[in-house]
Amino acid sequence: QVQLVESGGGLVQTGGSLRLSCAASGRSFSYTAMGWFRQAPGKEREFVATINWSGGTYYADSVKGRFTISRDNAANTMYLQMNSLKPEDTAVYYCAAASGPGIATLSGQYLYWGQGTQVTVSS
Repeated sequence: QVQLVESGGGLVQTGGSLRLSCAASGRSFSYTAMGWFRQAPGKEREFVATINWSGGTYYADSVKGRFTISRDNAANTMYLQMNSLKPEDTAVYYCAAASGPGIATLSGQYLYWGQGTQVTVSS
């Protein structure tokens, strides 16, 4: 019933940009935090960015200044604008919806997850 669907991934050269989208259905997430995580081959899933119910944001140090998280509550949609991409950004990116309204940086704080979208940055 509840579904999160990512889109916008693909192949890009170093220094390029991509915009990921996460469309939610089945319930409204206007009053919950949402976030983006990523997982590279052979590595654990890591936190990327989160946005709370009122639009406050927090980023991992590795992406700060390059990525921007945003949300459109009326559309029940979240976005991740990725600029100045590096090969180390290559990973499957997942969107997620948290259990509460506040900033959330841990996987265990999220109840719903998308299927993931591949981002590959060539060197």
